[in-house]
Amino acid sequence: MLGRSANGIFWLFRYLERAENTARLIEAGFRMALTRDTRDAQDEWRSVIVTLGLQGAYEAKFGLDYAGPQVFNFVLRDKDNPGNVLAMVEGARQNARMVRTGITREVWETVNESWMRLKELLARPVTDARLGLVIDTIRRQSTEVRGAMEGTMLRNDIYNFARMGTFIERADNTARILDVKYYVLLPSLSYVGSSLDNVQWENVLRSLAGERAYRWLNAGRMEARGIAEFLILDGRFPRSLAFCYGKLQSNLAHLAREYGAHTPAHDILNAAAARLQGITIESIFEQGLHQFIGDFIATNSRLGAQIQRDYRFTE
Repeated sequence: MLGRSANGIFWLFRYLERAENTARLIEAGFRMALTRDTRDAQDEWRSVIVTLGLQGAYEAKFGLDYAGPQVFNFVLRDKDNPGNVLAMVEGARQNARMVRTGITREVWETVNESWMRLKELLARPVTDARLGLVIDTIRRQSTEVRGAMEGTMLRNDIYNFARMGTFIERADNTARILDVKYYVLLPSLSYVGSSLDNVQWENVLRSLAGERAYRWLNAGRMEARGIAEFLILDGRFPRSLAFCYGKLQSNLAHLAREYGAHTPAHDILNAAAARLQGITIESIFEQGLHQFIGDFIATNSRLGAQIQRDYRFTE
């Protein structure tokens, strides 16, 4: 498979996953802001911007004013934010067009329809009343593209590059939300273990679509250590770090068999996956959650870059 085609498939699904993750994060921020006074609501919206890595760009335009509609319009559609959600979906569409001969008609049509629908919805500023519709549309369209891929595409190298793009992006998102929880969401260490802390952890679960699954497994009990363990180490939850890396191992193994070559990306991935399999939540908290997550994010970024080098994405 040509490197440019592999690159197009990989980034098509990274962009779609990123758009969905961003939509979920906005929804969680909106839910929390509704329960807080004006000042605390702005703190919630600020945490969304920080999690997305947009603080510098946002404050360059708006200063320290984190009013809700201003924040979610900046994230969803603002042209001064080149990483807005509309741009992500447009990037996915451009990559889908580039690799159109390598994907099925169903995948292309759902990607194209997603972009057209979102472009129509975001043609004008989003209000509080319309935000729910926009968020639901982004999530639904992402789900439809994944469904088209799972239901129509061959399990070949194209499929494996698509899945790797999805899980590299998903793991990064889960890790960043966990990291920001400890360093932005809580105004003071005195809140750790308080009712506010528990609500914030519930918000983390909501932003990762994990609230109901966690409650099923833990009889509704909310506590930081259990939630962190669920999101990092529970291989049953499809947005946990362990789940993402288990799937990445499977997809890279398929590529190794198909191309007859073991690459440096395999070594990075296997070492990271072995660490996840061999660590406990107690040892993670002993070394520091922030340190662990920071190391993971750096490794995940290195893995993504190595995959692009190993499979010659620029050629």
